[in-house]
Amino acid sequence: MHRSTRQTAAPPAFLRIAAVLAAASLVLTGCVSGTGAALTASPDRGPSSLSLPAPTPDPIDWSECGPGLDCATVEVPLEYTEPDGEQIALAVTRHRATDPEQRIGSLFINPGGPGVPATQTVGSIDPDSAASPFSPDVVARFDVVGMDPRGVGESGAVRCLTDEQRAEQAAADLDPTVPGGKPLGRLLADADTFTEGCLAHQSPEFLASLSTDNVVRDLDQVRAALGEDQVTFYGASYGTVVGPMYATMFPDRVRQMVIDAPVDTDLWLNDPLRLLDDVARSNEETLDAWFETCRAEGGEACPFGDGDPEAAFDALITRLEAEPLQVPPTEGLTPGGTLDGAVALEAARAAAGARSLWPTLTAGLLAAQQGNGTALHFIVANVTVAPFGGPYATLQEAHTAVRCADWPALTNLAAHRAAAKKIAARGERLGGRAAYSALNCALWPVENEDRFTQELTGAGAPPILVVGGRVDNVSPYHWAQAMAERLEDAVLLTREGVGHTSYRTSGPCIDAAVDAALIDGVLPADGTVCDVVPPGTTRPPAPQAGAGE
Repeated sequence: MHRSTRQTAAPPAFLRIAAVLAAASLVLTGCVSGTGAALTASPDRGPSSLSLPAPTPDPIDWSECGPGLDCATVEVPLEYTEPDGEQIALAVTRHRATDPEQRIGSLFINPGGPGVPATQTVGSIDPDSAASPFSPDVVARFDVVGMDPRGVGESGAVRCLTDEQRAEQAAADLDPTVPGGKPLGRLLADADTFTEGCLAHQSPEFLASLSTDNVVRDLDQVRAALGEDQVTFYGASYGTVVGPMYATMFPDRVRQMVIDAPVDTDLWLNDPLRLLDDVARSNEETLDAWFETCRAEGGEACPFGDGDPEAAFDALITRLEAEPLQVPPTEGLTPGGTLDGAVALEAARAAAGARSLWPTLTAGLLAAQQGNGTALHFIVANVTVAPFGGPYATLQEAHTAVRCADWPALTNLAAHRAAAKKIAARGERLGGRAAYSALNCALWPVENEDRFTQELTGAGAPPILVVGGRVDNVSPYHWAQAMAERLEDAVLLTREGVGHTSYRTSGPCIDAAVDAALIDGVLPADGTVCDVVPPGTTRPPAPQAGAGE
C-alpha cells in the first residue's frame, strides 16, 4: 500500500519547453514491447493473393480543412475477397504542394505505431517551422497524403476500454520486480477485460480485417482515387512494414520509397517472440547510453549520481517504490498522480530513447531525489500515456488490434511464461515492463484466416532507401541491416547516436539524403554514415527566473 504524502513544488518553466520536445521526439514511437508464443504460421499464399479484386474508386471529393490542407473520406471494401460487400470509410488528409508548378506527385506517409494517425502528421506540416515533419523542399514538390489506416484515428479507431477502465489502467500500481508488473493471473484478467471490450465495441469481421495487407490495399485504393499511376512513400517505424508490403504487392506503382527506423518484417510476420525481445533489449541499450553519457559528462553537466548514475538511479527507484511521491495536477503539464518506482522507470525508458529529452530526464531524476516528482510524471503522462490528446488516448488499443491481426497465433501461455522468465533472468532495469505485454493477442477473440506471410522483398520496385539508427530504443540497428539485405534492391544509410527515426531530427546529412531520394530518386552510397546533429547531452536545462518558486 502506498502511504507517502510528500508534496512537490511547482514545476520549473523548462518543462513547458520539454512538452514540445516530447511531442516532436516520440510521436513516432511504435511497436514497443511484449512477448510472443508458439508460432503456427498460415500456409504461404501464392502470387494470386497479391492481386485480389478491388473496385475502381470514385475520385476523391476534397474539402478544405486548414491552410494548405484538404480532407476527405474514401470508401473501401471491408474485405477485398468481397469487393462489392460491406464498405468502410477511411479518413484522408493532404497538404497541397506549395510549388504547384514543380509538383512531382503524391507522397504517401505512414508515421508508425501501429496506431499513429497519419492525418494528424499531415495536419502538423508547417513549411516555415524547423519542427515540421517534412522539409520545405519536399512540401514544395509533393502533395503529402496521410490516410488513417482502418481502425486508427478517424478511420474507425479501435476501442476496447471505457474511459473509466482506461483511468484504472493508467493508475494501476505496478511492481517493477514482477514480470509484467502484476501476477500472471491479474494480467490475464486484464487481457480478458481488454479483448472482451474490443469485441463489444467492434464487429469480429472488422477486427479481423485490420491487417497490414488490407491497409496496403487501402492505400492503393486512395492512389487510384487520386488518379496517380505511382506514389512516393515515406514510412517510419511500423510504417516500414507498410512500405515494403506495398512494394511487394504493387512494385510497379512505386515511384520512390524511404523507410526510416525499420522493423524486421520477417520477425513481424513470423516470430513476434524474438521481435519483442529485441525491443526490450533496445530499451535497455538506450538507458545504458544515457548512463554512459552522464558519467562521461560528469560534474556540473550531469550532477546526478556524482559520477555513478547507475547506483543513484537504482537507489532512487527503490526509494520511490517504498515511498512514492504525490504529484499535484499542473495545468498544461500533468493531471497529477503518483510517482513510484514503476512510473519512474517508465519515464526513464521513454526519455532515454529520445536524446532531446535527456536533459529533461536528468532534471527529473535530480528533482525526484529532492522530493519533486513533477518532471518524471510529466514524461509519462504526456509522452507514454496520451501523446495524442486526452489522459487516456486510444493509441494502444489500435496498436494491439493491428499486431494481433498480423501476427501468428499467440495462444501458448507456456511460451509467454518462458519469454518472461528469459527477460527476467537478464536482470535488466526495464525488463519487467516488457514481459507479458502480448497477452492481449494470446486471448484475441478473432482470427485473421488469410494472414499475409509472403516475404517482403519489394522485388520489381525501384531501389529503396533504408535509414537505420545505431542506437534506437524501438528499432534496433540490426533490423535495418536485415531490411537492407531482405529487400531486393536497397541502400542502407546509418545514423550515429540515439533516437527513434532519423529524418528531420538528426541533422542535414540525413535530411539531405532523404530529400534527394524522395525528390530526385538519387540514393547515397550504400553504407553511408551520418553523425547525429546535435549530439546527445544529459546537461539539465538552465534554470529560468522564477522557476520552481
